[in-house]
Amino acid sequence: MLLSDDKMTHLSHVILSCLKRQPGLDIKGDEAEALREIKRVLAAEVAAEDEIDRAVRARLGSYSRPIVEGSPEWDVLYRKTADELAAKRRV
Repeated sequence: MLLSDDKMTHLSHVILSCLKRQPGLDIKGDEAEALREIKRVLAAEVAAEDEIDRAVRARLGSYSRPIVEGSPEWDVLYRKTADELAAKRRV
């Protein structure tokens, strides 16, 4: 999923705003630095998601019997394979 810089900036502000409202949570340091770190983490997660998407599509495309994208079978296999690859990345 591609997010524009404006969308990432907006999301980082929304996340920081939610964090600031949490009781018992004190953000130390510069807010701009916190926003940059949130934005960096968002970008890393989007990149990981794109990498998983490419790997899943490559795996499903390698099957001997073609699977039509958008079909119920594709959706089930896509989700199952994506979950499996995401779990491997977390380990």
